[in-house]
Amino acid sequence: MNTGILPRVAPFILFMVFVGLEEAARFLDSRDMITMSRQTLQYLYPLKVIAVAALLIGFRKQYQEIAFRQLLIPLQLLVSLSIGVAVFVLWIQMDFSVNPLGAAQGFNPLLFDDQTERTVMIIMRLIGAVLVVPVMEELFWRSFLIRYLVDSDFSKIPIGTATWPSFLISSLLFGLEHNLFLAGVMAGIAYNLLLYYTRSISHCILAHALTNLLLGIYVLFTRQWQFW
Repeated sequence: MNTGILPRVAPFILFMVFVGLEEAARFLDSRDMITMSRQTLQYLYPLKVIAVAALLIGFRKQYQEIAFRQLLIPLQLLVSLSIGVAVFVLWIQMDFSVNPLGAAQGFNPLLFDDQTERTVMIIMRLIGAVLVVPVMEELFWRSFLIRYLVDSDFSKIPIGTATWPSFLISSLLFGLEHNLFLAGVMAGIAYNLLLYYTRSISHCILAHALTNLLLGIYVLFTRQWQFW
């Protein structure tokens, strides 16, 4: 087994395990097999963020493809920031594209009556969306999977190597991971194109983080919790 697989796959799998636990709890609650409030379910998110962040930190020496000095190239930086903004703008216009596998429940901080608790949960949501998820997802989708679809010995494939099957399959699967399917596919395509242009995971992380930051700000101001 390629030793580079685990550091790039394990954080993603752990993240999805938490998602699965949340959906299982919702299902059991809807069948009156357990009793769990929506507020209680929201506590899984900070646990998920902390657990995934711990894995990423533990594996940090394995991520040689993350080199933030690459962000110092002015034109590529401008393109990355533009992609991040464009994906956000398109995302909020594509709220009709619900995932065919089922719509996830949005995060509503107003479920928490205590102001301090509500603030902490919002901060944890932003930390997860801006600092943890972009790193975790870009390592999985655009460092590991897109190269693995080219060759199972993915580590010998240069970052940014393009084939039509890897491009299309990774974009489609990226869409299926998200609540808004077509928006997710759109974002997958955008980040893949950015990867092929910059040959840099760091630029993809930056664009992804900016998209999520803008989306978080938008949600907090408009209270359209379904985007979270």
